[in-house]
Amino acid sequence: MINQTENLKKAKELLESGGYTVAMCRGEELYTSTERGVKPLAELVKDNRNMSGFSAADKVVGRAAAFLYVLLRVSEVYGSTMSKGAEILLCSHGIKSSYGCLAEKIINRAGTGICPMENAVRDVPDDCPEKALAEILRTIKELSAEKNR
Repeated sequence: MINQTENLKKAKELLESGGYTVAMCRGEELYTSTERGVKPLAELVKDNRNMSGFSAADKVVGRAAAFLYVLLRVSEVYGSTMSKGAEILLCSHGIKSSYGCLAEKIINRAGTGICPMENAVRDVPDDCPEKALAEILRTIKELSAEKNR
């Protein structure tokens, strides 16, 4: 069995070399996505995928993504960029975290303010991942409806 450090190393290598936004490894099992934002993680949660024992590497990890990683039961998370709130949340759930850059908060894609997903979970306590999921799914639906107008 490959230890978590090897899994995380492999996930980070995939993230950095494969053009992925997220990569997860557990031994020979791999999950990757090129979708931006928290959507791929939300889909895994909605599909009841238990990613227990997986190590995850992600481009951007804010509190919204951290809540989803908690629900997925991953063992550890690396974020190329991670918010302080995400680091605290992951730690409070016993998930090891590391990062390339630690940010105060995650900014939206336009660079004009806070990320809408971060805003959605702003007031959700760290011990309420199911409540966070509901807010994330509601926000994804709203953003999708706006985009399709």
